[in-house]
Amino acid sequence: MMKKVTLRELVGARIVAAIGIAAYYWCWARNGWENYFVSIQTFIGTFVFLFFWFLAMRERKYRKEVMDEMADANLKRCDSICYRIAMVLIVCIGFLSAVLRFTVSTEIIGYMLMGVLVLMSIVRTILFCYMDVKGV
Repeated sequence: MMKKVTLRELVGARIVAAIGIAAYYWCWARNGWENYFVSIQTFIGTFVFLFFWFLAMRERKYRKEVMDEMADANLKRCDSICYRIAMVLIVCIGFLSAVLRFTVSTEIIGYMLMGVLVLMSIVRTILFCYMDVKGV
């Protein structure tokens, strides 16, 4: 891999990581059981582990290269925006859970939190790509 690592690539890879974490959560939180679930869980766990290892290698290579300061500043801006959005969503989930505590199970609350994780990784990537292209 002689190709230069871009920050856009690393930010986009977080979507795959978030989906992998959410899928692995499903492996632990599901109610039913089928014989093939063990195979799915093993595959997802192995894939997520290998993907995180691959991502760590790419990040190590990125740190050794010359960094784009404008892209780093844009990423920090995107992170602060996404932090605020995530805070609002998690507070809404918390209050919704408190109000509907007898009708909403902890499994559903976990699925909502995993949804926030995936949503934030997608929003962060889109926002970063937009800022990077526009040069904001």
